[in-house]
Amino acid sequence: MSLGFVKWGALVLGLAGLALTVLFHWQVFFWVPTEASMGIVQRIFYIHLPAAWVAFFAFGIVAICSAVYLWLGIEKLDHAAQAAAEGGMIFTTIVLTSGPLWAKLAWGTWWTWEPRLTLTLLLWFIYLGYFMVRNSTDVPEKGKKFAAVVGIVGALNIPLIHLSVLWFRSLHPQPVVARTDGPQLHPDMLTTVLTALAAWTLVFLSLYLLRYGTARLEAAADRAVAATRSPAPVREGVAP
Repeated sequence: MSLGFVKWGALVLGLAGLALTVLFHWQVFFWVPTEASMGIVQRIFYIHLPAAWVAFFAFGIVAICSAVYLWLGIEKLDHAAQAAAEGGMIFTTIVLTSGPLWAKLAWGTWWTWEPRLTLTLLLWFIYLGYFMVRNSTDVPEKGKKFAAVVGIVGALNIPLIHLSVLWFRSLHPQPVVARTDGPQLHPDMLTTVLTALAAWTLVFLSLYLLRYGTARLEAAADRAVAATRSPAPVREGVAP
């Protein structure tokens, strides 16, 4: 993938994501019906849920790219994993910000150590560790491999987060979109959720491509600096 394609791809995806973001915010504030039991507070749902899905998507990319990087050792896959991890951290932070706000209004408390909240916070810390591990050794390649392992292990937490409301007693409601019997939402609510999901997926992909391109440029710059610091070869028979 050329850097020119990365730049233009990021621009097109970013503009499309921005347009859909404006659209879904209009839907949230002016179009979608108000939920009967929670009232207007429920509209945080259209921020919270798509952010969680995009975060899971990002960390899935991290796991796949990290696994193939450990197998083949291709540097670009490490760049791709790093870029996806940064995007995943952004959207997980949105989840952990909007979630307590919703909880305070709906449950009367900012935070409770119920399974889904706890596992999501654990996910955030695992990928914080991903970045810490990358810089934990004097040998960059070793740090990248350690981080790749963390990226793979962290993704194993994602299905636990989704299934926690089914396996454990939880304050979170049962799934209303990702259900085996189909979404259980008013059609306008489902349309708003899907619009928000599409918007933030495009925004994530735009940021992902930009960060991937930047990582490649940083690696090229590091190689150039390393080359200038390497000692010049001494020709035989020539006095220093």
